[in-house]
Amino acid sequence: MATETKPVTEEDLANDTQTTDNVLTNGMGRHLQRYSPLSTLNKDNVQNLVPAWAFSLGGEKQRGQETQPLIYDGVMYVTGSYSRLYAIDVETGRELWQYDARLPEGILPCCDVINRGAAIFGDKIYFGTLDATLVALDMKTGDVVWRDRIADYRAGYSYTSAPLIVDGLVITGNSGGEFGIVGEVQARDAETGDLVWTRPVIEGHMGTFKGEESSMTGELNATWPGDMWKTGGGATWLGGSYDAETDTIVFGAGNPAPWNSWLRGAGNPEGNEGDNLYAASRIGMDPATGEIKWHYQTTPREGWDFDGVNEVVPFTDGEGNKRWATADRNGFFYVLNREDGAFVNATPFVKNISWAEGIDENGRPIFNEDNRPGNPAAAADGGKGEVVFSVPSFLGGKNWMPMAYSQDTGLFYVPSNEWGMDIWNEPVSYKKGAAYLGSGFTIKPIFEDHIGSLKAIDPTSGEIKWEYKNDAPLWAGVMTTAGGLVFTGTPEGQFKAFDADTGEELWSFQTGSGIVGQPVTWEMDGEQYVAVASGWGGAVPLWGGEVAKKVNYLNQGGMIWTFKLPKQLASQQ
Repeated sequence: MATETKPVTEEDLANDTQTTDNVLTNGMGRHLQRYSPLSTLNKDNVQNLVPAWAFSLGGEKQRGQETQPLIYDGVMYVTGSYSRLYAIDVETGRELWQYDARLPEGILPCCDVINRGAAIFGDKIYFGTLDATLVALDMKTGDVVWRDRIADYRAGYSYTSAPLIVDGLVITGNSGGEFGIVGEVQARDAETGDLVWTRPVIEGHMGTFKGEESSMTGELNATWPGDMWKTGGGATWLGGSYDAETDTIVFGAGNPAPWNSWLRGAGNPEGNEGDNLYAASRIGMDPATGEIKWHYQTTPREGWDFDGVNEVVPFTDGEGNKRWATADRNGFFYVLNREDGAFVNATPFVKNISWAEGIDENGRPIFNEDNRPGNPAAAADGGKGEVVFSVPSFLGGKNWMPMAYSQDTGLFYVPSNEWGMDIWNEPVSYKKGAAYLGSGFTIKPIFEDHIGSLKAIDPTSGEIKWEYKNDAPLWAGVMTTAGGLVFTGTPEGQFKAFDADTGEELWSFQTGSGIVGQPVTWEMDGEQYVAVASGWGGAVPLWGGEVAKKVNYLNQGGMIWTFKLPKQLASQQ
């Protein structure tokens, strides 16, 4: 390992996909394509991939390891559950330092105590904690350089995702959509931690720039009734992507609050009051100022917890058109124009979607109104409204787990789940720090032979080229390589490699606990390495209902597994 570590620059981040000896960004490139040009490891020799070392995240804190490792200058940086960060010697697996956030009593994480990764810039590494705080650490020592509060954890705010860094700004979202918070994107000076701009994503709230009010998000009460916008949800909990060609960051906004859509005017099919912008939307912003360039709402009148946060990935289609792609929680795979976010097409990527017949030519859903949970105010006893069985479930056709895009095949590899839910609405009122749902639910499988489904999707036609079915829900990230491989993990503990063209399973390794992490690959001393976190947890065992019972035998854990293709085996088939 080098004695002097060079500061990471904006140019380094921009070239992350091409510089294969490091992994500097979440998504293996700020476009989040999760594609590596490395081909030393390929279809012919992947069976020779062997463990190099394993690292325990230790202690009793073995829950929901959803992280993506970063690698720089011989060091792996990886976050763990309960807001921890480790520096590990990438050659030996030896711990160099550990930072363990001192979390206060009373944190309110919705969906397990997970952390999805960190960000590197200059001589610092940045990550967020469950009490909605952003921390900057010295990369060499792990010492705190600065920390700043994103929001008030006592009101239900938290933070779980990897920050995004663009031109010296650390850009973050927030979590807490189940508590009536307000989704927001913030940008801080990476060196000092000073707040540069804020952009709330719910209409009626005011953004700021350098300490002064900038502009209102949307138009007050244009799509929200009364004062509902003040606790409107729309958490920006998954983080964002960046497209350098259009100089645009894209963040998704989660469900509007409360879930009970009748309270938000969404049960009325006339007018646009119940659209509840910009919840359940993708929002393109100027990274320098936070001003909104465009938005696209995937689920207007949202009433099923179909968050719009899933990653938006820039790509160029086979005809040279610059596009965005996103696989929504609502079960549809969308393609948008990269210049202005305009709708191009949408196709279903899971089966038996019931809440909508399809997406019209303007990009709006064609609702099945009889599949909206009933209005509890219309119930004879003023209790719960009519129960409906809706597909997909509120955990989505695809949830947070990131897809990958191959620049070679032109396909997206999408981890998805086939399930539905009984869902109903209930009366609810807002109280700071209390759950603000107004709904009840029970998730159920819809097929006997599988729930999880890894799908290879042609973004132009929406055609599913191949599918791998898995008994338990898939909850791990996906990576693809120029070696023609697709990697992901299963809750049953298997880390798997597939043929990117055909979906044939080529290699598998049992890690000992369910995989909900995000794989990466890099090269070192002429050999290709692959790493993934193993440790079952996340939303499924907490919220999964009948599905959670189906997988309650799975063991928790907390390991980083690192594999390599030894030089002497690289040419062996």
